[in-house]
Amino acid sequence: MRVAVVSEFYPRVGGPSPDPVLGVWAHLQAVAARDAGAEVRVLALHRPIPPRDAPRKLRALAARARQPRRATLDGIEVRYVPFLAPPRWRTYGSWGAWAAPPLARALARLRREWPFHLVHAHNGIPAADAVRRARALTGGARVPLVVSVHGGDVRWTAPHFGERPVRRALEAADLVLANSRGIEALARAAGARAARVVHLGTDVPAQRTRCERPDTIVTVAHLIARKRHADVIRALPDGARYLIVGDGPERGRIEELAERLGRPVELTGQLPHDEALALARGCAAFAMPSTAEAFGVAYVEAMAGGLPAVGRRGEPGPEEIAAHGPGMLRAGDDDLEAALRRALRERDELGAAARATVAEHFTWEACGRATVDAYASVAPPGPLHGHARPGGTTAGGRGD
Repeated sequence: MRVAVVSEFYPRVGGPSPDPVLGVWAHLQAVAARDAGAEVRVLALHRPIPPRDAPRKLRALAARARQPRRATLDGIEVRYVPFLAPPRWRTYGSWGAWAAPPLARALARLRREWPFHLVHAHNGIPAADAVRRARALTGGARVPLVVSVHGGDVRWTAPHFGERPVRRALEAADLVLANSRGIEALARAAGARAARVVHLGTDVPAQRTRCERPDTIVTVAHLIARKRHADVIRALPDGARYLIVGDGPERGRIEELAERLGRPVELTGQLPHDEALALARGCAAFAMPSTAEAFGVAYVEAMAGGLPAVGRRGEPGPEEIAAHGPGMLRAGDDDLEAALRRALRERDELGAAARATVAEHFTWEACGRATVDAYASVAPPGPLHGHARPGGTTAGGRGD
């Protein structure tokens, strides 16, 4: 089975503006599906206009415009499809219309060279909407469309840009893949005609990771308000330290809060995925009490290394993980400090349980099998061709 993956978020390698962790979950699922028997190629929607807060915008625009058009990541061919669109904060719901013409050309070219059986779009807006519109532009033979909803469509795009664009995109899908039961319910309410849960995953190391920082709580996440780094700083137990891996617009506020409260907080900035994972797994516990957390691959990545995790009570991701086994603690505003203290105190017991939960339910192997099963449920029958997984890191692909 040949699958064309379309995603706005996908790692960029090579060129003057690399971002090896952008949408790394989409790439790892593509690798997992390939390892489970599908043949996969990727069309990554690339908007070369820098964000509005980018310094020296013209220089940033020139750098992003020189992004290589092709790369190979872990043996998967990636073609970057540039498109122009107005600013995100005003028009994101319409970006599918802007991306559709170049995507239509890219899909037609790919199908001539490599006839695919199925398109898998990550997110309804803009990827699935662009695919829907590209079909109308080309008028060619229709192939099934699978859409992964990671939470943003139903918890951010629809409320901010109107339900209609999301509904049209999800209604066009033959099958919607949700990353948790909570998001599946929201996707059905938003227009999905058929939906199922396919969890993202992680690799489980052969041995439990050695705890190099027994007093340290870690968060790996973009520095934005909804990730609630500030809540962890305020609730940090006495004698504990806090390591934050990531970068983003909240960095200055986080640094100011840590200094004002006198809390031992270390910020590393953004790191390559493998480096961030290794650093996090050497800590005692993982905490991310974020809101609007549809699943949270960062939780299961930490848990696979033997760390207990702390998430926010009532959020789809933490609740979904906790429903499958122990090792995930949930807390609200009033008991976050108690949950952090318990995670540190019971690190060995909770960490072993967390690792077992992930090994049974949240591996990339399980994700790959579930993804290919989903493909087979909507695509024409055809032979599956297995491939051995090549070595190398996610971010270490070759830029052509």
